[in-house]
Amino acid sequence: MRLPANLGRLLLALCLGALLSACSTFGQRDPLRIDLVGLEPLPGQGMEMRFMVKLRVQNPNEQPIEYNGIALDLDVNGQPLASGVSDQAGEVPRFGERVVSVPLTVSAFSAFRQAWGLSNNAPNRGLPYVVKGKLAGGLFGTVRFSEKGTLDFPGPAVGVPKTKGH
Repeated sequence: MRLPANLGRLLLALCLGALLSACSTFGQRDPLRIDLVGLEPLPGQGMEMRFMVKLRVQNPNEQPIEYNGIALDLDVNGQPLASGVSDQAGEVPRFGERVVSVPLTVSAFSAFRQAWGLSNNAPNRGLPYVVKGKLAGGLFGTVRFSEKGTLDFPGPAVGVPKTKGH
C-alpha cells in the first residue's frame, strides 16, 4: 500500500513536530543547587593534597536526574585550585536532593599560586570562589552546574579590649 505524497509529508511533519516539542520540554530545566557539606583529608602522593568533598545536590525540577559520573573544578580567587572526578552512579530525585562525594586533588603548584595570591589579598576582602562541575550520563545526557560565592574572613572581635604585653 502506497500513501499519497502529501499524506506522507504531513505524517513526517507531525512526527518531527512532536519530537521537537518533547525535546524542548526536557531542555527547559531549572539549574541545580549545590552546597558544600563536608571536606575530609585523604592521603596524597608527593607534594599534592587530596580531599573528599561532599556536595548536596538539589534538583528543583520535575524530572529525576540520573548520572554515572561526576566531574568537579574549584577556582578560588580567580585561579584554579582543585579538580576531581568520580565514576559513582546514582539519581537525584525530582524535587529532591542527594549528597555526592568527589575526591579533589590540589597540586603543589596550585597551592603555591593560591598562597601567593592570598599574600596580596586585602585583609578585609572576601575570597571569591567558583565550583563548576557536571553530572554525566543518564537518559538526558550531561547536566552542568556552577555555584559562585565569597569566603568571608572573620573580622576582629567587637568590644574586646586589646591586652598589653608585660
